[in-house]
Amino acid sequence: MKDIDKKALSWDEWDELNDPRPATCDFDRVVEAAISRRGFLGGILAFGSGAAVMGTATLIGTTSAEAQAASRIGFKPIPIATDSTVHVPEGYRWQPVARWGDPLFSDAAPFDPAGGIDLASSDKVFGENTDGMELFFVDGRQVIAVNHEYVNPEINLPATGGEVTNADEARLLQNLQGVTVMEVAEGENGWQIVVDSPYNRRIHHNTPMRLSGPAAGSDLLRTEADPTGTQSLGTFNNCGSGKTPWGTYLTCEENFNGYFGSTDPNAALPADYKRYGIGLESRYAYEKFDARFDVSKNPNEPYRAGWVVEIDPAKPDSTPVKRTALGRFKHENAACALTKDGRVVVYMGDDERGEYMYKFVSTGFYTPGGATEGLLDDGQLFAAKFNEDGTGQWVALTPDSTGMTTEEILVFSRMAGSKVGATTMDRPEWVAVNPVSVEGYCALTNNSRRGVKQDDGSIRTNAGGEAMTLNAANPREANDYGQIVRWFPDGEDHGAESFRWDLYVMAGNPTVHSDAYAGSDNVNEGNLFNSPDGMMFDQTGLLWIQTDGDDSNEGDFAGHGNNQMLAGDPATGRIERFLTGPVGSEVTGLTWSVDRRAMFVGIQHPSAPFPDGEGALPRSTVIAVMRDDGGLVG
Repeated sequence: MKDIDKKALSWDEWDELNDPRPATCDFDRVVEAAISRRGFLGGILAFGSGAAVMGTATLIGTTSAEAQAASRIGFKPIPIATDSTVHVPEGYRWQPVARWGDPLFSDAAPFDPAGGIDLASSDKVFGENTDGMELFFVDGRQVIAVNHEYVNPEINLPATGGEVTNADEARLLQNLQGVTVMEVAEGENGWQIVVDSPYNRRIHHNTPMRLSGPAAGSDLLRTEADPTGTQSLGTFNNCGSGKTPWGTYLTCEENFNGYFGSTDPNAALPADYKRYGIGLESRYAYEKFDARFDVSKNPNEPYRAGWVVEIDPAKPDSTPVKRTALGRFKHENAACALTKDGRVVVYMGDDERGEYMYKFVSTGFYTPGGATEGLLDDGQLFAAKFNEDGTGQWVALTPDSTGMTTEEILVFSRMAGSKVGATTMDRPEWVAVNPVSVEGYCALTNNSRRGVKQDDGSIRTNAGGEAMTLNAANPREANDYGQIVRWFPDGEDHGAESFRWDLYVMAGNPTVHSDAYAGSDNVNEGNLFNSPDGMMFDQTGLLWIQTDGDDSNEGDFAGHGNNQMLAGDPATGRIERFLTGPVGSEVTGLTWSVDRRAMFVGIQHPSAPFPDGEGALPRSTVIAVMRDDGGLVG
């Protein structure tokens, strides 16, 4: 650790360094078996919705020119880019809306292009590393809630070279993370933040939170600061997001483990820490200046992170609520749907190699205009199991099925998934639910270590001790490209506990490979991409895919260019490139204006001086994309 520049590590590299994950996973074994019976990709990759699954679909490999021509994708696809700006199709334009350091309130100090933001203003400005977001229409105003996943200390603390040397610097970093709620409006200069709007709000690492649901009050959640186990401070590493049917925002705590460390290098850590990647050293040295993050003094504090947090953007004075019924793990996002009888469903991925996909189904029923407070507190949590024959089950995580108490199931959801034999996955990230067809999609971003043997010839197990052998959704060893899995609930009901599944796309590079690594047949020289991450459907049922992968544009990634956003048509399988980000950035987070004439897209961690140009610090930014003719976007 001492010889490694921690600041330069991605969150995945940090986790691999502290808690190496298995090289392969169960899903690969299922896919390998399917391939061996049906031939490469024949039975597990399909186009179409509903009945178009497992033998009844147009299979990838037999895609017709007619199907491609019938696609609803209306823009002219763009080529890759490797430069330091954003590119969109002919007939479209873009502009920055909110950049790290832009004021939400008029008493915030102006952003210093060379020095950033000072402590006094750090909770009054748009935060760092924008991620998931949703737009809400509140009393005739357009309000965006947007995540700030993490910080880049070398950029946010340029005077120290990124080193956190005192409590004030730690507090500044804490303030730049979390969530921004901001009103936006279109004026003479395009879309901008409405400064001093009554809806503007910053939620960060020290914002009071309430814990609710079955685990609230548990001994596991009690600390010296809160002996009741029902209150908490802050939300951490807010990655993807979701929107409830009743119009609240769900922000998801992902890599929370990296915020906790120990000032005692010999502290004995609880055994469950290992499964969640919590160690003696944090990424930002918070534990040196804030005892709350020192696990040698507050061992229960990490149990208060890793939840889905509900925020009401229409009530700026409301307290955010951590919904424990949705489980504790590295939440990527939370995609909501309704069952046929009106119960609430929340689909979730746990973004780490060898972890699981989850689903929550409420006990109560959603009625528009009715009470909603208990809907995310009372229900059943499930973990997904994928079978070789293209079927699957959502396995209920109960005391009977796991041998754990309800509180343990929710605080240690990963262990509960292991107990029921859920299918280990390759980094299940964003889940998206099609609004015009009963189907769900999950981005499996990549796993370069799957199938790669250790020096002793063995294949690694996950932190739960499960063998990471090949299984269904990951048919390639050393998978640098990733894929998107899709499932169809039985009876066209998101409440069903069984489903059919296929793979919508396998990313790859047919200009370099002629085997499985070329990708599926809806991948071609004109739409190359790797590491699908963020996903969102528009109201017409087009799937917008955002990437966070290798942008070297060399070797296996030649022709991939910078990270990007593509549009996919589930009915035909066609995928086309719509937007490219600046070099070094991830494209993540997507929502639309109320009239659908502006698309808001997040540009996270650009390495170039984007968007201000040469000599300025790079700034994570939300941009607006519009058509020149004023038409609908998406």
